[in-house]
Amino acid sequence: MYQPRLSMVQAISSPFSRNAAIALSEADLLHEVITTIAYDPKGSIAHYLNLLPKTMGNRLNQELGRRTWTVPKNGIIRTHISKEVVRLALGKTGLYRHLGWSCYGRIDWVYASLDRHAAKHHLQGIDAVYAYEDQAATTFQAAKQQGILCLYDLAIIFYRLSRDIQVQEAERFPELTPALIAAKEPAWKIERKEQEVQLADHIFVASSITRKSLLDVGVNQKKISIIPYGAPIDYFQPQPKTDQKFRVLFVGRVSPRKGVHYLLQAWQELQLPDAELLFVGSNQFPDGWLDQYQDLFRHIPSVPHFSLNKYYSSGSVLIFPSLVEGFGLVLLEAMACGIPVITTPNTAAPDIITDGIEGFIVPIRDVEALKEKLEWCYRHPQELAEMGQAARRKAEQLTWDLYRQKLAGRVRDILENQTS
Repeated sequence: MYQPRLSMVQAISSPFSRNAAIALSEADLLHEVITTIAYDPKGSIAHYLNLLPKTMGNRLNQELGRRTWTVPKNGIIRTHISKEVVRLALGKTGLYRHLGWSCYGRIDWVYASLDRHAAKHHLQGIDAVYAYEDQAATTFQAAKQQGILCLYDLAIIFYRLSRDIQVQEAERFPELTPALIAAKEPAWKIERKEQEVQLADHIFVASSITRKSLLDVGVNQKKISIIPYGAPIDYFQPQPKTDQKFRVLFVGRVSPRKGVHYLLQAWQELQLPDAELLFVGSNQFPDGWLDQYQDLFRHIPSVPHFSLNKYYSSGSVLIFPSLVEGFGLVLLEAMACGIPVITTPNTAAPDIITDGIEGFIVPIRDVEALKEKLEWCYRHPQELAEMGQAARRKAEQLTWDLYRQKLAGRVRDILENQTS
């Protein structure tokens, strides 16, 4: 019996791309993963890092840990590292400023390079290619010419809706425009995104909001599959809260795209006694913008992912008022830790929680709704704890195992229909 062969193109390692690769490998479909840097924490490089001075070794381990790829069975990992090494070097040394490159410009350069490399060197002898946003256009064009099936994974809402929301936000808050990237995407990048969606034979999304963003631009609903991501219940666990303070936790990039400015307004107006607002993540607001609120919150910059459990467990509730998302993995991480959530429909909330059971779903940009739910949480500690228990139970139902089973089954169905 003929076994289809599929290659994955993904520049970075993320929980969803790693689990997609594992799913395809376990289903005996994966031929190879084409990426930039692939780190094996059990490999020889990890061994040599342990021989370095502790501070240096830990820093390198943390950096490389974000690039971990471990694919079981027969999957092969192919690396195309040169552009990514240059990008990292430019970022660490600050030389990119002299070249006039932004952070996102450097990332786009790496993605486009990997896309061209995959199109030229990695389409031989395969039946399908599975690729991600901004790194699929050239590969899909070449694949189409060879009769290779093009599968597309869109992790965030399609750029048109993202652009519209961020343009509106820039009009509301002109001073935040520099941090609203999608409001000023270059024409060539927009054209690539359009090409990718048009060329894709099938599109995988993780949420209803991402599906809607595609339907709104005329994509056939039969071309789209929704498979929500999984909760990391194996390494995020409920832990006892070590104090009695009501603590509202935000985890992620502290930015206007995440709706943090609305949260700050709500928190400022509430003036809850003996309560804390804690941000965990890098500040991506324009320089100095957060200073006006500096007495309202405590901020911890980016921390290693494995250490997030203690921060989640220190919170009474996670708040994630994002305007543009697709799927907020932090929601499932918090739920796995037994923490209820307050979030918006644009984060996949309707796909993973029931409003009022594991948390609350509020409209984007709605300061009054944020205030109402935050105050309810503050005034009802017992009910909030029960909501956290319900959140953990729901997380136990939404596992990465389930995601892998659904993805592998859907890909196999598509491949079989293609060849029948």
